[in-house]
This record gives sequence, structure tokens and C-alpha cells, in this order.
Amino acid sequence: MSKIKFNLNGEDVVIDLVPSMRLLDVLRDHLHLTGPKEGCGEGECGACSVLLNGKVVNSCSVPLANVQGQEVITIEGFAKTARYKILETAFANQGGSQCGICTPGMIMAAESLLRTNPHPTDAEIRVGLSGNLCRCTGYNMIVKAIQWASKEGDGLW
Repeated sequence: MSKIKFNLNGEDVVIDLVPSMRLLDVLRDHLHLTGPKEGCGEGECGACSVLLNGKVVNSCSVPLANVQGQEVITIEGFAKTARYKILETAFANQGGSQCGICTPGMIMAAESLLRTNPHPTDAEIRVGLSGNLCRCTGYNMIVKAIQWASKEGDGLW
């Protein structure tokens, strides 16, 4: 066991757990944040996506030790922002969410993309989402949602 200190959704956290535990398990089982989902458990599907220092990562592939002194934002923390509200509206209005399993990860990937590129092209959006799998929408509606958010949220990113 080791004390790991990090900032989670704007709050400082100290947790005494095995440093090799997956961040996903810590978030879900110990901190009760269920937005990140276990999809594949191998870092391939993006259902467990969180922001680590502003960049999207698969929390199932991140050892707890790697967040020491870092900033982690889950969908629960991001949901408190104006940028989230734009993305939430975009996904709802454009049909970018169907079953909902991938939606938190897709929104976190969209946030990461829009932070670095507030006006991405279709191709750039597809690359930005390439680590996230969706079995329902075929991606076109998700791409349209991010385009809409980019336009409607102009100036937020």
C-alpha cells in the first residue's frame, strides 16, 4: 500500500492503495465514480476514458501510481462545466448517443480534441475519436455532434 496524492475533478485526493491498481478500478470501486466504464479492459474501446492533465487516456491502462501529483477529470467532474453542457446538448440534438455505454468516453475524447483544436475537420474528429468504439451509431452522428458543439461552443475551447 502506498499513499497516492492527486487532484480529482478539482479536489485533492489522498488514497492508500496498491500503486499498481488500475485507475479505473480505483475510480469505480473506491471513489464510486461510475462514469468511466469497463468495456474491453485492454485500452482498446475508450469506455473508461478520463482526462489526465487535459489529455484523454484509457483509465483501464493507467496504474494508480501514474497519477501521483497529476490532475484527473472524469465525466462526473467535466459535467460541471459549460463545455460539457454544449457537448451534452450536441450529442442529444444530433443523435450521437444511443445505448449510452460509449457516451462518457466519447464526450471525454471530444473535450480533449476540442481543447487542442476548437474547430476540427471531419477527418480530425474521426482521428480524435479513433480510440473510442461505438457499436450503435456508426460514428456519423457523433461526428455531427462534435461539429455542432464546435460551432455552438465557439469561444469555450
